Amino acid sequence: MKIGELSSKTGVSIRSIRYYEEKKLLDPKRLENGYRVYSEKDVERVKAVQLFLELGLSLDEIFPVISCESFHPIDHHSDCASTALSLYREKLEKTREQISNLKEVENELENLVDFWENVENRRKGSDIK
Repeated sequence: MKIGELSSKTGVSIRSIRYYEEKKLLDPKRLENGYRVYSEKDVERVKAVQLFLELGLSLDEIFPVISCESFHPIDHHSDCASTALSLYREKLEKTREQISNLKEVENELENLVDFWENVENRRKGSDIK
């Protein structure tokens, strides 16, 4: 399939697909005329890249995992286990840190809302008299 069809099948822009190729996440075959030819395996790879991006990984972080023979978590493909474990553990720790920071921000915002609601309620109470 050509790049436009890959784009249609995956919902990923042609520009992004070319960038994935530049980053070595895709390696399509080339015809004599220079056209790229993609396979169904490339559809899976693009979808996997999209999943990893949604998880918050960068393309550089994705490369070591997706360059493995199998990037799906299947027991009999353990050749990339240490790379995947390291990557996912690091990302999990960063995600937990972000959640902790967001909870602190949430608490501060709740306190500020409570404070300003009290101010507003006192102001409204004094306007009634």
